[in-house]
Amino acid sequence: MSTGMRAVIAAGPGGPEVLRIVERPRPEPGQGQVLVRVEAAGINRPDVMQREGRYPPPPGASDVLGLELAGIVEALGPGAERFQPGDRVMALVQSGAYAEWAVVDEAVALPVPEGLPAVEAGAIPETYVPVWSNVFERARLQAGESLLIHGGSSGIGTTAILLAKARGAKVLVSAGSPEKCAACLRLGADVAIDYRRDEFVAAARAATDGRGPDVILDMVGGPYIARNLDAVAIDGRIAQIAFQQGSRVAEIDFQPLLMKRVTLTGSTLRARPVALKARLADALAEHVLPLLAAGRARPPIDSVFPFDRVAEAHARMDAGQHIGKIVLSMGDAAQGSR
Repeated sequence: MSTGMRAVIAAGPGGPEVLRIVERPRPEPGQGQVLVRVEAAGINRPDVMQREGRYPPPPGASDVLGLELAGIVEALGPGAERFQPGDRVMALVQSGAYAEWAVVDEAVALPVPEGLPAVEAGAIPETYVPVWSNVFERARLQAGESLLIHGGSSGIGTTAILLAKARGAKVLVSAGSPEKCAACLRLGADVAIDYRRDEFVAAARAATDGRGPDVILDMVGGPYIARNLDAVAIDGRIAQIAFQQGSRVAEIDFQPLLMKRVTLTGSTLRARPVALKARLADALAEHVLPLLAAGRARPPIDSVFPFDRVAEAHARMDAGQHIGKIVLSMGDAAQGSR
C-alpha cells in the first residue's frame, strides 16, 4: 500500500481556481478509527465556504476539504472492531474527504446498504444527518404535519423532501425557478413556491388552510428570519441551519414568537463531539438505512465529477443551478455536469 495520496486543498481564499490537488502522506487510523479508501465524496456548501475562507476547519482538523465520503475499509486502528477490511462504509468527517484515503471515527460510520452505488452513498451523510437532527429531532416533525423547506432543490432540501414524505408529512418548498420547483414536485413535494414570482408567506398559508406550516427548515436567513415568524403556524417550530443571506438583520419584530408559541432552534454539526455524531449515526441506522435498503429516499444526484475536475465541480455548486447533490468520484463513474 502506498504511503502517499492525492488530496484537495484551497491554496488561499477565493473561487474554484484556488483549489489544488497536492501530495500528502496517507493518514494512519488512530484509536477507534478506520482507514478508508475513498470511492466518492459529496460536495457541500460548507466546502465552498471553507474555500472562500469563511468556514475554517476545527482546531486540529486537516486542511483537506470535504465533509462526507463513501469507500472501503482498508485498515483498522487500535480498538476499532465494528467493521472489517473490505466493508463498504459512508461517514461524516471533520475534513479530509476530498482525498484518496481518509481516516474515519468508526462510531460515526454507517454500512452502505447493498446495491447502493458509491456516488450515492458519498452524497448521504452531510445532508441526511443534519436533516434528521434538525427536522425530526429538534423540530419534532410528525406524520400529518406540514414542513416548509427553503432551498428545496439543494442537497439539504431534496433530502428533507424525501425523508419528510417517507414519514408522512405534507411538504412545501421554496425554490428559485420553475425548473427547480418542478424537480421538487417530482421528488414528492406537495407544493412548490417560486420565490422569485410569489411571496412565500402568503403561498405557505394558502397551502395549509391559513394555518401556516408546522415546521420551517431554513438555510437562507437574512430577510427570511422575520418572514418565517410571520409564516409559521401556532405552536410551530423553525429550524435554522445556515445564513446564506446573512445572520444580522436590522430590525425584527419577535412578537409572533410569543403570540404563536414558536420554537426557534438552530445548530451546527461539524465541530460537535464524536459521541453526539455517533448518536445521530445510530438514529440514521435505525430510521433511514431501511428506507435506503428498500430503494426509497435515495439522494438525487445532479452531477458526478472525476477527482481531477474538482474545480469544475465547485464551479457547478457556485452557479446555483444544481438540483440535488454534486459528487466527486475516484472511479470511472464520473460523468461531469449534466
